[in-house]
Amino acid sequence: MAEHVPPAEYPAYPVGLRLAGRRVVVIGGGQVAQRRLPALVAAGADVTLISPSATPSVEAMAESGEITWTRRRYEDGDIADAWYALVATSDPDANIRASEEAERTKTWCVRSDDADAATAWTPATGRSDGVTVAVLTGRDPRRSAAVRDAIVEGLRDGTLAAPHRRSRAPFVALVGGGPGDPDLITVRGRRLLAEADVVIADRLGPRDLLDELPPHVEVIDAAKIPYGRFMAQEAINNALIEHAKAGKAVVRLKGGDPYVFGRGMEEAQALAEAGIPCTVVPGISSSISVPSAAGIPVTHRGVAHEFTVVSGHVAPDDPRSLVDWKSLARLRGTLVILMGVDKIGAIAQALIAHGKAPDTPLALVQEGTTAAQRRVDATLATVAETVKAQDVRPPAVIVIGDVVSVGLPE
Repeated sequence: MAEHVPPAEYPAYPVGLRLAGRRVVVIGGGQVAQRRLPALVAAGADVTLISPSATPSVEAMAESGEITWTRRRYEDGDIADAWYALVATSDPDANIRASEEAERTKTWCVRSDDADAATAWTPATGRSDGVTVAVLTGRDPRRSAAVRDAIVEGLRDGTLAAPHRRSRAPFVALVGGGPGDPDLITVRGRRLLAEADVVIADRLGPRDLLDELPPHVEVIDAAKIPYGRFMAQEAINNALIEHAKAGKAVVRLKGGDPYVFGRGMEEAQALAEAGIPCTVVPGISSSISVPSAAGIPVTHRGVAHEFTVVSGHVAPDDPRSLVDWKSLARLRGTLVILMGVDKIGAIAQALIAHGKAPDTPLALVQEGTTAAQRRVDATLATVAETVKAQDVRPPAVIVIGDVVSVGLPE
């Protein structure tokens, strides 16, 4: 039998524990437990918490039935029949006694207060597309986390090559690319983009991400330039269907969120009618992100308790308009208008005519979240001439309401 030696003498042996349905005991309900419990629950472990108190988040897990909470201090025998134990109390004596019990019962045990006395260490872990990354660097947890983050980020954004060795099933994904800054696409959206064979991209999508695509990826320009050349929606639908039926991995890269004035549902319906399933990846909508980037909160305590998002591509007096401008004028909250730059004069007149104060503050944020972002302030009464004088062009998000005047102290 090998002589027992301190852990520092040998490197840890990496292994993946399959804890589904198996008893795991956590001693202590503080911040360490709060960080570790979600992963144990996600692994399907039968978790028992031993602690007289717990953080609100841990208590909520017990109340929802995710874990079993025994509200008392550690007692000898608590680790019996456990496959794995986490000891993380503020009582050094309890930690030592629990660790000794784990040693006697041959239960792998992590100790948050003394790594050298533990029989197991918790690696820095991360997950991406079915891959679990676990990193151990001995007594340097910050380095472990940094290495983990670098690997996971590389897997997610495609900069770290890890091709599937087995045949990959084709897919269609409607991906919301966010307001324009490539860093604001979701992690899942960026990962799917890295796996695509074909990308059908909008003008308002994060165009910088297209430069990162491998040479074999076919990029189809579905740009819809206002009042100029455009690719008909039917043609976009047909392109999605055609490439999907050819067995390709297809990403429809859209600006903002696919279902916020993005015709995402029309595309999903067309695919469904063709018998092709698709994944919809939500995106950060420009209706809230662009005002935030310009320093405008769409809600603020004591100023606005609601915000309304409206498409302004149809003028208020146009018979095709579905917007109740009279009701909007009576609201006290924030009004956010998308695609309304060229109609803002008529929109402002309609709101004033229905009772909105002419001096209501207004801001136009052009090219929000990008390097070209600029903010132009006005009021309902002056916005038409301001847009003309300042040469405000789409894409721009328009924010109307008292939140425009809320800002950070100088």
